[in-house]
Amino acid sequence: MAKRPQAKHKIDRRLGVNLWGRAKSPFNKREYGPGQHGQARKKPTDYAIQLHAKQKLRGYYANIGENQFYRLYVEARRRKGDTSMNLIELLERRLDAAVYRMKFVPTIFAARQFVNHGHVKVNGKRVNIPSYSLKDGDIIEVREKSRNMALYIMASEAVDREVPGYMEVDHKAGTGKFIRGPKLEEVPYPVRMEPNLIVEFYSR
Repeated sequence: MAKRPQAKHKIDRRLGVNLWGRAKSPFNKREYGPGQHGQARKKPTDYAIQLHAKQKLRGYYANIGENQFYRLYVEARRRKGDTSMNLIELLERRLDAAVYRMKFVPTIFAARQFVNHGHVKVNGKRVNIPSYSLKDGDIIEVREKSRNMALYIMASEAVDREVPGYMEVDHKAGTGKFIRGPKLEEVPYPVRMEPNLIVEFYSR
């Protein structure tokens, strides 16, 4: 648990963005990468631009593993419609992402651990799999004892984030409803995400 904030900071500096829009991000002080060559500026190749887009989106969702991320891409490609938009929707349907969006916890990393430790129910049944995919209308509930945790209280009272319109939340009851999958423009990313470049990356 102690290493997680450091991990987030490393991701920010490596990608050169304040990925979660946080005040304590080291990127706010040094807008360049780590190491002696961090300030070197080269014109990136198309491959580098596409790779960077993929790393940003992977990193944002608690640094999802490459194999798991690729499986989401394959599923997005299999579905009807725009593959890049499908990918965003699949990511937002993850249980850990929803727990974070509903302000039950302060960070996406905390959301993964919160789910892993069994603090969350979906439609009345405990689910401890962060990648669990939510369906429209699913009800997420934080266990009653877990609502007394400082983590939950701090997150639910935070004013720096708002619950997006594709979800409904009652923090007093510790419940939330996943209404529907969102479109890209509805997702409150602090930085620009370009899922179309990720599709190009995997289509090479």
